[in-house]
Amino acid sequence: MDTLTEQQRSERMKRIRGRDSKPELLVRRLVHGMGYRYRLHCRDLPGKPDLVFRPKRKVIFVHGCFWHRHDDTNCRLARLPKSRLDFWYPKLEQNKQRDQRNSKLLVKMGWSSLVIWECQVKDEDWLEREIKEYLN
Repeated sequence: MDTLTEQQRSERMKRIRGRDSKPELLVRRLVHGMGYRYRLHCRDLPGKPDLVFRPKRKVIFVHGCFWHRHDDTNCRLARLPKSRLDFWYPKLEQNKQRDQRNSKLLVKMGWSSLVIWECQVKDEDWLEREIKEYLN
């Protein structure tokens, strides 16, 4: 049973952002500070990647661990809800399958992609090394 009323749940769900989330803004600030320039959410690419580096034909996705089903067993953010599993599980699995389809489409188009998970942005030193290695 949900502990919130339908209206409270609706308000809470409206606050969840599809773009310009805190992890995404942190990655954007870091990448910009490293001297790289990028485009945001290009609609002509599968999945509308968060950061697009056209000359390099590379993209970065910043995924929320819950919404995109991070499968790292150490990730505490990727847990399933305790209620309404019949609703949530298929919804979240569809997100994961859509991400995989978009990744394959990008590869077919000659692009490479890097996925940065919400739980990974806490370690900025690791994140900076990972992005540098990917973009160089």
